[in-house]
Amino acid sequence: MSRKIPMLLIRLVVGVFFLTEGILKLLEPQELGVNFFSSIGLPLPQYLGPAVGIIEIIGGAAIVVNLYAGDAAFVLLFVTLAALIATKLPILTGAPIGPFPVKKMPEYGLPIFLHEARVELWMIAGSIAVILGSGLRFMRRKQWWQSPNE
Repeated sequence: MSRKIPMLLIRLVVGVFFLTEGILKLLEPQELGVNFFSSIGLPLPQYLGPAVGIIEIIGGAAIVVNLYAGDAAFVLLFVTLAALIATKLPILTGAPIGPFPVKKMPEYGLPIFLHEARVELWMIAGSIAVILGSGLRFMRRKQWWQSPNE
C-alpha cells in the first residue's frame, strides 16, 4: 500500500491541475480561453479554447480517479507540449516561432525560459510519470482481425 502513495500523489497533483485549468478556460474565456488562444495566434480560437478546456477537464478527472489515467495523461502530454511550444519557446529564442508571438519581457534566454515554463515542464514530467505508472490501455486492445492468442 505505501508503494502506491507516491503515484497517488502524482496523479492528484497532475489531475487536479488539469481539471482546474480546464474549468478556468470555460469560466474565464476572456483571459484563459478564446481571447488567450487568439492572442497567441492559434487558429479557430472560438472552438479550440472550449475544446482544450473540455479535454483538460475530462483528462484531469480521469487521472484523479485512475480511470484510463495513462491514456488521459498521454493526451494531456500533447496539450502541454503544444502550450509550451506556443507560449514559452519564443521566450527561449527571443523571436517569434511561426505564428506564435514573443511575450514582451525584459530578458530572453534559457534562465527566463526555465522560470516561465516551470509549470509546463512539471506537468510534462508528471504526465510521463502517470503514463509509466498506469500504462496505456488503448494500445493493448485486440483488434477484430487479431486472434485471441496474439
